[in-house]
Amino acid sequence: MKNKLFAALALGAAVCSLAGCSPAAKPGAPSETGTIARDGGQSESGAEMDHGAGSSSADGEPDNRHYTVGIGQFAVHGSLDNCREGFIQGLSEEGLVEGENITILYENANADGAASSQIAANFLSNKTDLICAIATPMAQSAYSAARKSGLPVIYTAVTDPVAAELAHADKTPVGEVTGTSDKLPVTEQLAMIREVLPDAEKIGIMYSTSEVNSLSAIEEYKAAAAEYGFEIVESGVSSTAEVPLAADQLVEKVDCINNLTDNTVVSALQVVLDAAGKKGIPVFGSEIEQVKAGCLASVGLDYVELGKQTGRMAAKVLKGEAKASELSFEIIEGGSFYGNTKVAGQLGITLPESLVSGAADMFDDITP
Repeated sequence: MKNKLFAALALGAAVCSLAGCSPAAKPGAPSETGTIARDGGQSESGAEMDHGAGSSSADGEPDNRHYTVGIGQFAVHGSLDNCREGFIQGLSEEGLVEGENITILYENANADGAASSQIAANFLSNKTDLICAIATPMAQSAYSAARKSGLPVIYTAVTDPVAAELAHADKTPVGEVTGTSDKLPVTEQLAMIREVLPDAEKIGIMYSTSEVNSLSAIEEYKAAAAEYGFEIVESGVSSTAEVPLAADQLVEKVDCINNLTDNTVVSALQVVLDAAGKKGIPVFGSEIEQVKAGCLASVGLDYVELGKQTGRMAAKVLKGEAKASELSFEIIEGGSFYGNTKVAGQLGITLPESLVSGAADMFDDITP
């Protein structure tokens, strides 16, 4: 009887060996169904490609796996582009290098909410190992699509993750989703505007009524404005098509405009700048790219650094050092002054030396 049992066991082991039996994949492990190229094409014949050497895994052993990451960006504009490039740099700093051991899929929703949902669905069908979602609407779409599967979502440029229902009040994630916030330095911005425009009374702010990040920022500006002697005049739009009329109406009511990182409005920033320019109304930005594009000045964030910070968080998740659900969202600290001397000259404004002397960067041209 024993001889028959041993024979049966031996036969089973041989069959398993020939069939390529292996242990079940761990939840969250990288996909190995074929590497997807950045343009969305699959490797020839769809076969698994040779995985490049990576960094060390959580247990210290060499990590030879190849990862696929989907980057979904809500709109085309400088700050979000900087986030994307910074994110890729952050991954690289942690040993995850595009073209070597990681493949990047990139899609842009062009400020279309329905497109955001489709992009997230595409990443799921392509079996990405992680989704990087840039801007609040994309982050919400990505998490909604990935929630049941447990696929980790790492977001960036989300002003208020709590209001976006991506995090609890204590910054802990609501699921396998975390990332970085681009919370605006509101009081520093208001103090800067007061220094540049000592006689101004009314600040206009245009925002998208469908972006919770902007609604949150508006409330913060309104709460802090009185301390600096300002009144906030708000103007809500539902799409970029409404921006021209809203801008024309807003410049008739205010002494200056303060632009948020609102994705819908930033996508039409030149329209706002044109309307304000006709009336000699200064427009203040929220980050460096807006100042380059024609805003007068900003106490803004460095979105490349924000992206790097996000990339480092994503690397921890990919390498198994932590789950997304174990990482509280992070806020980039501080803001720097950026000014545009050409815009100042066009408006007949002299930027205070106290600001210029400590500027992170000054620009003497406009690059839309």
